[in-house]
Amino acid sequence: MNAALPRWAELGLLPVLNIVLALLVSALVLLAAGQDPVAALHVMISGALGSGEAVAYTLYYATDMVFTGLAVAVAFHCGLFNIGVEGQAYVAGLGAALVCLFLDRLPGLVVVPLAIVAAAGFGAFWAAIPGWLQAKRGSHIVITTIMFNFMSYALMVYLIVNWLIAPGQGAPETRTFAPHTWMPRLGDWLAPFVIAAPGSPLNAATLIAIAALFAVWLLIFRSGLGYAIRVVGASPRAAVYAGIDPGRHVIIAMLISGGLAGGVALNEVVGGSHKLLIGFTAGYGFTGIAVALIGRNHPVGVLLAALLFGALYQGGAELAFDMPAISPDLVVVLQGLVILFTGALGAMLRPALVRVLGRRAPQVAA
Repeated sequence: MNAALPRWAELGLLPVLNIVLALLVSALVLLAAGQDPVAALHVMISGALGSGEAVAYTLYYATDMVFTGLAVAVAFHCGLFNIGVEGQAYVAGLGAALVCLFLDRLPGLVVVPLAIVAAAGFGAFWAAIPGWLQAKRGSHIVITTIMFNFMSYALMVYLIVNWLIAPGQGAPETRTFAPHTWMPRLGDWLAPFVIAAPGSPLNAATLIAIAALFAVWLLIFRSGLGYAIRVVGASPRAAVYAGIDPGRHVIIAMLISGGLAGGVALNEVVGGSHKLLIGFTAGYGFTGIAVALIGRNHPVGVLLAALLFGALYQGGAELAFDMPAISPDLVVVLQGLVILFTGALGAMLRPALVRVLGRRAPQVAA
């Protein structure tokens, strides 16, 4: 007889316990550094949720996590470990920037949708190449996506420094886009209802992220294509037996994954900085791996995990500002502990929960 956790415990209780354990260990680290963990936790919570501006910034960061978490999750469902979301989002920024830079004579109602399509298209293209290499040449997706991350960095530095840099500009960045090509800001829209933060970078990419959550749920769990992707991820040999082409669906899954990664470019480049910068992805693609793991590769879980990491990013920034004795490096350590216990050690508490809550699953006779 095999022991199994109830679904509510597997998807809800276990991640919460992992987060609590991460916070407890973080408190020990702060105590060892001579800091008050209760005061630090209060600053982080108030910095992430204590005002309209704080909530707006938390949602802004969470938007990036939603896109990267969904990108990783879609690939996971097909049995692929896409570590290249960072590079795919980076190249997607190039596509969005080219539209905003060279088509800015067009109305904003035309440029913004074109920028959305370009970001998704460039990200999908950059992801499809490793997908094709795995499907047709047997190259491992982990190796190729890592290499494509480095290639994207080199490509972007070359293009920005030598071709796209603003005239007379010392920093490696493009000129600021024309205002009518920016993603609409949400601060003014939400001020009368929930969030009074007109100066925050929160923009319409957040609405696109919400739509992407619903679209991925429909795709993976309510469509024939999603079923085929999950079959390939569960067993490529069974997929062949069922008449499903694994190679074709590997490429499709990577196309979708890269397209979702392009949402980071919309939020950061078109909606946030309004210019193409070197390093604008800021590691969000790698954090998306933890978001997908914590969220169990389900859109609802990805949303909750993205909100958690958005709060950690914003709260960590406030912690470093309000408590200067806590160095920014220590803030990164605290964020890393959450990733460690909720991601890499996510199943550590499972055996204990199985002993307390587990139910016996009947074995099927051979």
